[in-house]
Amino acid sequence: MARCEVCGNDYGMSFEVHAQGAVHVFDCFSCAIHRMAPICEHCRCRIIGQGVEADGQWYCGAHCSRAEGQVGIVDRV
Repeated sequence: MARCEVCGNDYGMSFEVHAQGAVHVFDCFSCAIHRMAPICEHCRCRIIGQGVEADGQWYCGAHCSRAEGQVGIVDRV
């Protein structure tokens, strides 16, 4: 068993996420999202999907990037 680094739960079905040279241990996807998902620079929500990056800043979508003055970013549907 391993202890979740977010909530501290010692859980037999915990899992590891390897990212950027570090190993993280979580007991559920919600804890993994809480710790690892970037935050939109405009609306402050966690970016669960792809999001967009402009000038080193992360946004949940084109709307938020435009609200922060970024140009040329469009959502695709």
